[in-house]
Amino acid sequence: MSYLRISANDGLYYEHDAPSGADAPTFVFVNPVSGTAQQWQQDVGPALRDAGYGTLAYNFRGQPDSPFSPGTALNDTLIAGDLRLIIETLEIKRPVLVGLSIGGLFATQSHLAGLDVAGLVLINTLRQIGPRIAWINDAVVRVMEVGGPQLMGDMMTPLLWGPDWLAANRKAFIKPDTDYQPLDKNSGTYNLLKNMGAADWNVDYEHIACPVLVIMGLNDRVFFDAEVVDKLVGRIPNVRRVDVENAGHMLPAEAPQPLISALLSFGQDL
Repeated sequence: MSYLRISANDGLYYEHDAPSGADAPTFVFVNPVSGTAQQWQQDVGPALRDAGYGTLAYNFRGQPDSPFSPGTALNDTLIAGDLRLIIETLEIKRPVLVGLSIGGLFATQSHLAGLDVAGLVLINTLRQIGPRIAWINDAVVRVMEVGGPQLMGDMMTPLLWGPDWLAANRKAFIKPDTDYQPLDKNSGTYNLLKNMGAADWNVDYEHIACPVLVIMGLNDRVFFDAEVVDKLVGRIPNVRRVDVENAGHMLPAEAPQPLISALLSFGQDL
Protein backbone atom coordinates (compact mmCIF):
# COMPACT_ATOMS: atom_id res chain seq x y z
CA MET A 1 0.00 0.00 0.00
CA SER A 2 1.33 3.43 -0.98
CA TYR A 3 -0.01 6.57 0.61
CA LEU A 4 0.26 10.25 -0.26
CA ARG A 5 -0.16 12.36 2.87
CA ILE A 6 -1.96 15.65 2.29
CA SER A 7 -2.34 16.73 5.92
CA ALA A 8 -2.40 15.15 9.37
CA ASN A 9 -5.84 13.63 8.71
CA ASP A 10 -6.03 13.53 4.91
CA GLY A 11 -4.35 11.41 2.28
CA LEU A 12 -4.66 9.30 -0.86
CA TYR A 13 -4.17 5.55 -1.21
CA TYR A 14 -2.55 4.73 -4.55
CA GLU A 15 -0.96 1.97 -6.64
CA HIS A 16 1.64 3.16 -9.14
CA ASP A 17 3.56 1.18 -11.75
CA ALA A 18 5.99 3.06 -13.99
CA PRO A 19 5.95 2.34 -17.73
CA SER A 20 8.36 -0.26 -19.08
CA GLY A 21 8.16 0.99 -22.65
CA ALA A 22 10.39 3.81 -23.86
CA ASP A 23 8.56 7.16 -23.53
CA ALA A 24 5.29 5.29 -22.95
CA PRO A 25 2.54 7.28 -21.22
CA THR A 26 1.01 6.38 -17.87
CA PHE A 27 -2.73 5.75 -17.68
CA VAL A 28 -4.15 7.45 -14.59
CA PHE A 29 -7.50 5.98 -13.52
CA VAL A 30 -10.03 8.41 -12.07
CA ASN A 31 -12.79 6.63 -10.15
CA PRO A 32 -16.49 7.30 -10.10
CA VAL A 33 -17.84 8.27 -6.69
CA SER A 34 -18.80 4.67 -5.91
CA GLY A 35 -15.62 3.14 -7.30
CA THR A 36 -12.21 2.13 -5.97
CA ALA A 37 -8.73 1.60 -7.38
CA GLN A 38 -9.38 -2.13 -7.45
CA GLN A 39 -11.99 -1.91 -10.20
CA TRP A 40 -9.16 -1.01 -12.62
CA GLN A 41 -6.68 -3.59 -11.39
CA GLN A 42 -8.63 -6.74 -12.16
CA ASP A 43 -8.24 -6.64 -15.97
CA VAL A 44 -7.54 -3.19 -17.35
CA GLY A 45 -4.41 -2.25 -15.42
CA PRO A 46 -2.57 -5.56 -15.98
CA ALA A 47 -3.31 -5.48 -19.73
CA LEU A 48 -1.94 -1.96 -20.09
CA ARG A 49 1.18 -2.79 -18.07
CA ASP A 50 1.75 -5.90 -20.19
CA ALA A 51 1.80 -3.58 -23.22
CA GLY A 52 4.49 -1.40 -21.63
CA TYR A 53 2.37 1.43 -20.27
CA GLY A 54 2.47 2.79 -16.76
CA THR A 55 -0.61 2.88 -14.55
CA LEU A 56 -1.73 4.86 -11.53
CA ALA A 57 -4.86 3.84 -9.62
CA TYR A 58 -5.87 5.73 -6.50
CA ASN A 59 -8.81 6.43 -4.22
CA PHE A 60 -10.30 9.86 -3.60
CA ARG A 61 -10.42 11.22 -0.11
CA GLY A 62 -13.45 9.50 1.40
CA GLN A 63 -12.94 6.28 -0.56
CA PRO A 64 -11.30 3.20 1.06
CA ASP A 65 -7.96 3.89 2.77
CA SER A 66 -8.04 7.59 1.80
CA PRO A 67 -9.07 9.47 4.95
CA PHE A 68 -10.39 13.01 5.21
CA SER A 69 -10.78 15.57 7.96
CA PRO A 70 -14.26 15.93 9.50
CA GLY A 71 -16.11 18.84 7.97
CA THR A 72 -14.27 18.64 4.65
CA ALA A 73 -16.59 18.95 1.65
CA LEU A 74 -15.53 16.20 -0.76
CA ASN A 75 -16.61 18.06 -3.89
CA ASP A 76 -15.47 18.26 -7.49
CA THR A 77 -13.05 21.14 -6.82
CA LEU A 78 -11.25 19.19 -4.10
CA ILE A 79 -11.11 15.95 -6.10
CA ALA A 80 -9.82 17.64 -9.26
CA GLY A 81 -7.17 19.40 -7.16
CA ASP A 82 -6.10 16.14 -5.53
CA LEU A 83 -5.77 14.53 -8.97
CA ARG A 84 -3.37 17.23 -10.05
CA LEU A 85 -1.51 16.96 -6.73
CA ILE A 86 -0.86 13.22 -6.98
CA ILE A 87 0.29 13.43 -10.61
CA GLU A 88 2.68 16.28 -9.87
CA THR A 89 3.95 14.75 -6.61
CA LEU A 90 4.70 11.39 -8.23
CA GLU A 91 6.15 13.20 -11.27
CA ILE A 92 4.03 11.21 -13.70
CA LYS A 93 5.30 11.76 -17.24
CA ARG A 94 2.80 11.91 -20.11
CA PRO A 95 -0.29 11.08 -18.05
CA VAL A 96 -3.42 9.86 -19.83
CA LEU A 97 -6.40 10.52 -17.57
CA VAL A 98 -9.02 7.75 -17.74
CA GLY A 99 -12.20 8.87 -16.00
CA LEU A 100 -15.22 6.65 -15.42
CA SER A 101 -18.57 8.43 -15.08
CA ILE A 102 -18.09 11.61 -13.04
CA GLY A 103 -14.41 10.68 -12.82
CA GLY A 104 -14.18 11.93 -16.40
CA LEU A 105 -15.47 15.31 -15.24
CA PHE A 106 -12.80 15.49 -12.54
CA ALA A 107 -10.15 14.58 -15.11
CA THR A 108 -11.37 17.23 -17.53
CA GLN A 109 -11.55 19.87 -14.80
CA SER A 110 -7.94 19.14 -13.82
CA HIS A 111 -6.76 19.46 -17.40
CA LEU A 112 -8.66 22.68 -18.03
CA ALA A 113 -7.22 24.10 -14.78
CA GLY A 114 -3.72 23.69 -16.18
CA LEU A 115 -2.69 20.04 -15.82
CA ASP A 116 -0.65 19.03 -18.87
CA VAL A 117 -1.77 15.60 -20.08
CA ALA A 118 -1.06 13.40 -23.08
CA GLY A 119 -4.71 12.42 -23.45
CA LEU A 120 -8.15 12.17 -21.88
CA VAL A 121 -10.42 9.12 -21.86
CA LEU A 122 -14.04 9.80 -20.90
CA ILE A 123 -15.95 6.60 -20.11
CA ASN A 124 -19.72 7.16 -19.80
CA THR A 125 -19.00 10.72 -18.73
CA LEU A 126 -20.74 12.97 -21.23
CA ARG A 127 -24.09 14.26 -19.98
CA GLN A 128 -26.16 17.33 -19.26
CA ILE A 129 -27.80 17.74 -15.87
CA GLY A 130 -31.46 18.40 -16.66
CA PRO A 131 -34.50 17.70 -14.49
CA ARG A 132 -34.30 13.91 -14.92
CA ILE A 133 -30.66 13.41 -13.91
CA ALA A 134 -30.94 16.03 -11.15
CA TRP A 135 -33.90 14.04 -9.77
CA ILE A 136 -31.87 10.82 -9.89
CA ASN A 137 -28.93 12.47 -8.14
CA ASP A 138 -31.19 13.57 -5.28
CA ALA A 139 -32.93 10.19 -5.14
CA VAL A 140 -29.61 8.34 -4.86
CA VAL A 141 -28.73 10.28 -1.71
CA ARG A 142 -32.18 9.65 -0.22
CA VAL A 143 -32.08 5.92 -0.98
CA MET A 144 -28.68 5.69 0.70
CA GLU A 145 -30.07 7.47 3.75
CA VAL A 146 -32.89 4.93 3.98
CA GLY A 147 -31.40 1.61 2.91
CA GLY A 148 -27.72 2.05 2.18
CA PRO A 149 -25.74 0.41 -0.63
CA GLN A 150 -27.85 -2.77 -0.52
CA LEU A 151 -31.07 -0.96 -1.41
CA MET A 152 -29.23 1.21 -3.92
CA GLY A 153 -27.88 -1.86 -5.67
CA ASP A 154 -31.31 -3.53 -5.81
CA MET A 155 -32.88 -0.41 -7.32
CA MET A 156 -30.25 0.98 -9.68
CA THR A 157 -28.40 -2.07 -11.00
CA PRO A 158 -30.87 -2.86 -13.83
CA LEU A 159 -30.54 0.73 -15.07
CA LEU A 160 -26.74 0.73 -15.13
CA TRP A 161 -25.69 -2.69 -16.43
CA GLY A 162 -26.28 -4.49 -19.71
CA PRO A 163 -28.63 -7.44 -20.18
CA ASP A 164 -25.98 -10.18 -20.27
CA TRP A 165 -24.48 -9.10 -16.94
CA LEU A 166 -27.92 -8.68 -15.39
CA ALA A 167 -28.99 -12.18 -16.42
CA ALA A 168 -25.80 -13.68 -14.98
CA ASN A 169 -25.98 -11.80 -11.66
CA ARG A 170 -29.71 -11.51 -10.93
CA LYS A 171 -29.65 -14.00 -8.03
CA ALA A 172 -27.28 -11.76 -6.05
CA PHE A 173 -29.93 -9.04 -5.71
CA ILE A 174 -33.35 -8.45 -4.12
CA LYS A 175 -32.97 -11.22 -1.55
CA PRO A 176 -35.94 -11.56 0.83
CA ASP A 177 -33.71 -11.63 3.91
CA THR A 178 -31.68 -8.51 3.07
CA ASP A 179 -31.26 -6.31 6.12
CA TYR A 180 -31.19 -2.83 4.64
CA GLN A 181 -29.18 -0.40 6.75
CA PRO A 182 -28.90 3.38 6.29
CA LEU A 183 -25.57 4.75 5.12
CA ASP A 184 -23.58 6.43 7.88
CA LYS A 185 -23.86 10.16 7.31
CA ASN A 186 -20.33 10.63 8.66
CA SER A 187 -18.87 8.27 6.06
CA GLY A 188 -16.80 9.27 3.08
CA THR A 189 -19.30 7.65 0.73
CA TYR A 190 -22.12 9.83 2.03
CA ASN A 191 -19.96 12.96 1.90
CA LEU A 192 -19.03 12.26 -1.73
CA LEU A 193 -22.59 11.49 -2.79
CA LYS A 194 -23.99 14.52 -1.02
CA ASN A 195 -21.59 16.84 -2.82
CA MET A 196 -21.81 15.37 -6.32
CA GLY A 197 -25.19 16.93 -7.06
CA ALA A 198 -23.51 20.34 -7.02
CA ALA A 199 -20.67 19.39 -9.40
CA ASP A 200 -20.11 21.88 -12.23
CA TRP A 201 -20.92 20.19 -15.55
CA ASN A 202 -20.62 23.40 -17.58
CA VAL A 203 -17.41 22.26 -19.25
CA ASP A 204 -15.54 24.25 -21.89
CA TYR A 205 -15.06 21.21 -24.12
CA GLU A 206 -13.77 23.43 -26.92
CA HIS A 207 -10.72 24.29 -24.78
CA ILE A 208 -9.50 20.72 -24.28
CA ALA A 209 -5.95 20.77 -25.65
CA CYS A 210 -5.17 17.07 -26.00
CA PRO A 211 -6.51 14.02 -27.85
CA VAL A 212 -9.73 12.66 -26.33
CA LEU A 213 -11.27 9.19 -26.44
CA VAL A 214 -14.98 9.00 -25.63
CA ILE A 215 -16.29 5.53 -24.74
CA MET A 216 -19.99 4.95 -24.21
CA GLY A 217 -21.86 1.86 -23.00
CA LEU A 218 -25.11 2.00 -24.92
CA ASN A 219 -27.07 0.07 -22.27
CA ASP A 220 -26.52 2.76 -19.64
CA ARG A 221 -30.17 3.70 -18.97
CA VAL A 222 -29.35 6.51 -16.54
CA PHE A 223 -26.76 8.74 -18.18
CA PHE A 224 -26.58 7.82 -21.88
CA ASP A 225 -28.60 10.19 -24.03
CA ALA A 226 -27.65 9.76 -27.69
CA GLU A 227 -28.56 13.31 -28.71
CA VAL A 228 -26.67 14.89 -25.81
CA VAL A 229 -23.58 12.74 -26.34
CA ASP A 230 -23.50 13.53 -30.08
CA LYS A 231 -23.72 17.25 -29.34
CA LEU A 232 -20.98 17.22 -26.68
CA VAL A 233 -18.64 15.04 -28.77
CA GLY A 234 -19.03 17.61 -31.53
CA ARG A 235 -17.62 20.31 -29.23
CA ILE A 236 -14.34 18.48 -28.51
CA PRO A 237 -11.58 19.50 -30.97
CA ASN A 238 -9.54 16.27 -31.22
CA VAL A 239 -11.84 13.37 -30.42
CA ARG A 240 -12.58 9.81 -31.34
CA ARG A 241 -15.49 7.73 -30.08
CA VAL A 242 -16.05 4.05 -29.31
CA ASP A 243 -19.48 2.63 -28.45
CA VAL A 244 -19.86 -0.66 -26.59
CA GLU A 245 -23.15 -2.16 -27.73
CA ASN A 246 -24.07 -4.73 -25.07
CA ALA A 247 -22.77 -3.08 -21.93
CA GLY A 248 -23.84 -0.31 -19.60
CA HIS A 249 -22.16 2.08 -17.21
CA MET A 250 -19.45 0.13 -15.37
CA LEU A 251 -17.32 -0.92 -18.33
CA PRO A 252 -14.13 -1.93 -16.43
CA ALA A 253 -16.12 -4.69 -14.71
CA GLU A 254 -18.76 -5.44 -17.32
CA ALA A 255 -16.85 -5.23 -20.61
CA PRO A 256 -13.12 -5.08 -19.86
CA GLN A 257 -11.93 -6.47 -23.20
CA PRO A 258 -13.56 -3.84 -25.46
CA LEU A 259 -12.35 -1.18 -23.05
CA ILE A 260 -8.80 -2.56 -23.06
CA SER A 261 -8.75 -2.69 -26.86
CA ALA A 262 -9.88 0.92 -27.11
CA LEU A 263 -7.27 2.08 -24.56
CA LEU A 264 -4.44 0.18 -26.27
CA SER A 265 -5.35 1.67 -29.65
CA PHE A 266 -5.54 5.16 -28.17
CA GLY A 267 -2.22 4.75 -26.37
CA GLN A 268 -0.50 3.47 -29.49
CA ASP A 269 -1.57 6.55 -31.46
CA LEU A 270 -0.33 8.84 -28.69
